[in-house]
Amino acid sequence: MHRLEYPFTPTTEHVDELHGSKIPDPYRWLEDPNSPQTRAWIEAQNALACRFLQQIPARERLRERLTELWNYPKATPPFKRGGRYFSFRNSGLQNHNVLYVQESLDAEPRVLLDPNALSSDGTVALNSVAVSRDGNYLAYALAESGSDWLTWRVREVATGQDLPDELRWSKFSLAAWLPDGSGFFYSRYDEPKEGESYTGANYFQKVYLHRVGTPQSEDVLVYGRPDQQEWGFWPQVTHDGRYLVLRVWKGTHQENLIFYRDLQAEGPFIELIPQFEADFTFIGNVGTVFYFKTDLDAPRGRIIAIDTENPAREHWKTIVPEGEDLLEQALFTYDRVAAVYLHHAHHRVRFFGRDGTAQGALELPTLGSLFGLSGEPGDPELFFGFTSFLFPLRVYRHDLSVGQTTLLFDPPLTFDPEGYETRQVFVRSKDGTRVPMFLVHRKGLEPSGQNPTLLYGYGGFNVPLVPNFDPARLAWFEAGGIYAQANLRGGGEYGKEWYRAGTLHQKQNVFDDFIACAEWLIENRWTSPSKLAIQGASNGGLLVGAVMTQRPELFGAALPAVGVMDMLRFHKFTIGWAWVSDYGSPDDPEMFETLLRYSPLHNLKPGTAYPATLITTADHDDRVVPAHSFKFAAALQAAQGGEAPVLIRIQTKAGHGLGKPTRIVIEEKADIYAFLFRVLGLEEV
Repeated sequence: MHRLEYPFTPTTEHVDELHGSKIPDPYRWLEDPNSPQTRAWIEAQNALACRFLQQIPARERLRERLTELWNYPKATPPFKRGGRYFSFRNSGLQNHNVLYVQESLDAEPRVLLDPNALSSDGTVALNSVAVSRDGNYLAYALAESGSDWLTWRVREVATGQDLPDELRWSKFSLAAWLPDGSGFFYSRYDEPKEGESYTGANYFQKVYLHRVGTPQSEDVLVYGRPDQQEWGFWPQVTHDGRYLVLRVWKGTHQENLIFYRDLQAEGPFIELIPQFEADFTFIGNVGTVFYFKTDLDAPRGRIIAIDTENPAREHWKTIVPEGEDLLEQALFTYDRVAAVYLHHAHHRVRFFGRDGTAQGALELPTLGSLFGLSGEPGDPELFFGFTSFLFPLRVYRHDLSVGQTTLLFDPPLTFDPEGYETRQVFVRSKDGTRVPMFLVHRKGLEPSGQNPTLLYGYGGFNVPLVPNFDPARLAWFEAGGIYAQANLRGGGEYGKEWYRAGTLHQKQNVFDDFIACAEWLIENRWTSPSKLAIQGASNGGLLVGAVMTQRPELFGAALPAVGVMDMLRFHKFTIGWAWVSDYGSPDDPEMFETLLRYSPLHNLKPGTAYPATLITTADHDDRVVPAHSFKFAAALQAAQGGEAPVLIRIQTKAGHGLGKPTRIVIEEKADIYAFLFRVLGLEEV
């Protein structure tokens, strides 16, 4: 493989002084995504990546095969409002899932909202929906070009017609309907300054009440905190319509507050949980008794009840105590609580009475993950989806009154999963911690030391990686590739202690866990460094960037997507300030030293032979701004001492990933896997 000729990337003499250290930032100019110089650089880099990828024989065959694999009908579990059933469906290759409504489960579904009709190129996506309790109105939020900014609209369910309502400058928001359907609560920010929509910091979120049929200018401010710029609010109205509950969040901290207001009394908000000391997730209420899932004094989670008329902590009751597995979700349904647990990163479901008495379990098909659990108090219908690495989402209905489960939807595939298997292994990390890892591959595959292997990880923000289905991986399996998914510290697999062990000054544990998984794969002859690729997105992009700079000889390829690469400036853009809960702040002298030690951008060493790298990002990413990837790509191309290619693929009119059209997803996946086929020596599908 010959060394590529990279586009010329000018450098400047820009230097920052931080805590007595001089930090050069020669590519600072790439932080302006709209400057003519940056736009020219993007075009040149995309042209280089395109030329390289077009020369790969497998690329077109992969695109065709991925299109075939993606082209199967899809459906999500229904949720019920006012006797109507709502669910998302996709005929196969539609850019976005379509929202359908049924008057009964036996009735013919009709289209309620088709996002594919909202733009010719699929870059307008449906981000969030909320149906009024009576099932008559739909509030829905649209996002353009992958941005986090939302525009809320209102549609009549019976007619499918939109009302004139249009609510702008919402972000990180839910919609919570009043019990009579006359309006809903939502959260928004002030309109940003001109030119700062995609880069300016987001502070001072506020909660508003919007009345159906009125202009946004008449929305009523319900709650805001001018003394707390970092606080955000998720509104929720209790099932009985009596209370408005606010989950008060601060960045990505796992701890939150709980405030509530009696909607009948119209009194002030009561600060039920007034301190950031634990996670409190509201489950439901029975009169004045509120139920929460919490990790207070229970790192793996428990369910408690608080009587708001007697809220002193000594009167709190534990309904479901902490167990061996992580309590991930709890739902009020019928006459009981459905509790979803993570057992070594795959799901189990148990039922409890409102008094905590055990009432059995929900039998799941195999080792896999639950999706879209929905049910209502007083209603025996419970819906859920179930998926795994080798089969797509299947939809089930469980009748709680008789304990019977029925398969509602089983999508057909042009792939036979019977020829493949999933296993789970446990790896010892550098400090002896036991780290789970899933392996998926063709049955009977023998470890030869030469098996092309893709190792995926995330390791942050209390997010667990569970078995999930990705049609693109099927082509990888068909070609003899192995997929490995590591469950690293910093994630949400085992509760608060596991999460905290991968944050702040302990962030290196995440990288050590990932490196240990790579070394295990090599030592056990599943693969070798030249055949091993690593992949991660967002915080996982940081993971890939940090690990490839710490151990470049360990990998044959690296795929960092929309990664956080500049750990000294991440907090200066959009919602980046919120991530100090995991990373710490560069403005703190002690955290600065820790961040500098692993920041991917600042740990590239000129003349080092780095693995073949394909960086992916998007020009409208206002979550992790693309400057992270731009600067890392420029610095990596300059530092590369070997012949392995360093490419960056910049998707235009796209964002962090949510709502990306199917067409663009397939093209991007085909390019990523074609790159792997080339650099790892897999030339045939």
